[in-house]
Amino acid sequence: MKRSKVISQLILLTGILIVINMISDKLFFRVDFTADKRYTLSKATKDILKNLNDVVTITAYFTEDMPPQLLKVKKDFQDLLTEYETRSNGNVVFKFVNPNKNQEEETKAQQKGIRPIMVDVTKKDRVQKMRAYMGAVLQMGEKTEVIPVLQPGAGMEYAITKAIKKISVVDKPKIAILQGHGEAGPAALMQLMEQLSVLYDAEPYTINDTASIPAYYKAIAIIDPKDSFNTRDLNRLDEYLNTGGSVFLAYSNLQTNLNTRYLAANPDIGLKKWLEDKGITLHDQYVVDASCSAVGIQEQQGPFIVNKQIPFPYFPIVSKFADHPVTGGLEAVVLPFVSPITYLPKDSTVTITPLMYSSDKSGVRNVPIIIDIYYDWQESDFTQPNQVLAVAASGPLAGKGNSKMVVITNGSFAVNGAGQQQRQVNQDNVNFASNAIDWLSDDTGLILLRTKGITARPLKQIDDSKKVMYKIVNTILPIIIILLIALYRWQSYQRKRQRWMQGIY
Repeated sequence: MKRSKVISQLILLTGILIVINMISDKLFFRVDFTADKRYTLSKATKDILKNLNDVVTITAYFTEDMPPQLLKVKKDFQDLLTEYETRSNGNVVFKFVNPNKNQEEETKAQQKGIRPIMVDVTKKDRVQKMRAYMGAVLQMGEKTEVIPVLQPGAGMEYAITKAIKKISVVDKPKIAILQGHGEAGPAALMQLMEQLSVLYDAEPYTINDTASIPAYYKAIAIIDPKDSFNTRDLNRLDEYLNTGGSVFLAYSNLQTNLNTRYLAANPDIGLKKWLEDKGITLHDQYVVDASCSAVGIQEQQGPFIVNKQIPFPYFPIVSKFADHPVTGGLEAVVLPFVSPITYLPKDSTVTITPLMYSSDKSGVRNVPIIIDIYYDWQESDFTQPNQVLAVAASGPLAGKGNSKMVVITNGSFAVNGAGQQQRQVNQDNVNFASNAIDWLSDDTGLILLRTKGITARPLKQIDDSKKVMYKIVNTILPIIIILLIALYRWQSYQRKRQRWMQGIY
C-alpha cells in the first residue's frame, strides 16, 4: 500500500474520531439497570438545571486516601457533577479539594460546615483511625448551602438538587402551620420543616378573630390538633377553601396512649363533622394489620430482665398505595393507631381519591378496647382488607371555588416531638407529608426525586399452607435435581462403556 494512501487513511480516521468525540460531548447516554435509577438524572433535576439563571459553584471536600468503598462515593459524586455541569450548559461548575492536605485546608472545611467522619485505614499492616471528609459547599451569588456528609446511592442526587433549588429560589411561597388548637408546631416537626424549607417558607399561623386567612398561603397544614375548633375557626377555613386554598389535615380521632392499654375514641373537636360535610367520614375503629411494626417489652426470665420485640398489629406498616403524586416513590409508611376512612362526595363535582390502604391481611376493631400485648392473633382477626387510611379531595369542598385537601387519620405520624421527647420518625412518613403539601401547592417537581431510592422492601405476607409448601419444595427439589443429574451421568457412562466394549472409541 502506498505511503500517501496510508497517511490519508490515518488522517481520515483521526478526523472521524475527533467528530465522534465532539458529538458525544453534546449527545451522550448511558443505560441504567439499577432498580432505583440512581445513575439517571430525574426530570425534576433536569428542569431545575435548565432554569438556572446564574452560576452555581460546587466545592467538593473529599479526602484522597480513603478506603476503596468510600473512594467509590467520590467517583460516583464526580460522575454526577460532570453530568450536572453538562446538563446545565455550564451553569454548574465544580472543583475537588483535599482537606487532609494541610491543617489550613482542614480548618477551612470545618468552618464551612463540612463534618469529618472517622474511618479505619490499613497502613503498614496496622489499622489506624483517620478523619475523612465527604461533603460539599454550594454557592450561588451570596447564598450558600452545605452538605456536611454525602450519602452514597440515589440520595446523592436529591441532596445536590435540593441544595441547588434552595439557593436558586428567589421568592419562596408561604405555608401556614396552623396553631391554637394543640397542634404540633414547627419545633416539633424537625424533619418535615427541613424538607419544606427547600421550596417554602413554613411559618406558624393562628386564626384571627377579625381577619380572613391570607390568600398568599399556598397551603395550610393542620398536624395533630387536640383542642376544639370553634365555629369561627371552621368558617375561616371554609372561606380559605372557597378562595382556592388547600389544607393538609393529619388528625387522629382515637386515643394513642399505649401506656394505659385502654383505647377509646377521642371526643370530637369539631373536625369530624366538618369533614363529613365534605363527604369524608372518620370511623371510631382501630385498623389492625398483619403487616405491622413491633413494640418492645421487658420480660422477667429467672433473675434477668430481657427486652423482647413483639409484632403489634395496631401499628400497621402501609405499603399499598394508589397511583397519585402524593404517594409517588413511597415504600412503607408506619401509622400507629390509625382509623379507617370512608368517603361519599356530596357534590358531583368533588373528587375524592384514596391514597393508601391497609394490607390484604387487615381488619378493624371497635372501641373501647383493652390491649393484650400477648394476644394470639389469628387469621380470623384480619378479614377486612384494604381499609382506606388517607384520601385526597379536590373541587368545591366548601361550596365554591376549586380547592384541595389531603386527610390522613393519624395526627402524630410525622411529629418528632419537642425537647427530650424528640424522636426520629420513619422517613417515608415525612415524605408523605412533604409530597402532600407539594401537591396541594401545585409544585410536584421534587416528589419523585425526594423518594428516589429503595428504602424498604417488606416481605409479602403469605398463608401458612403456602409457607409449608415452599419449605417442602425448597427441601426436596434440590435433592431431585441432584438425583436426575446423577442418573443422567450414570446413563451416559453406561453408553460410553457399551461402546468401549464393542471397540468403538
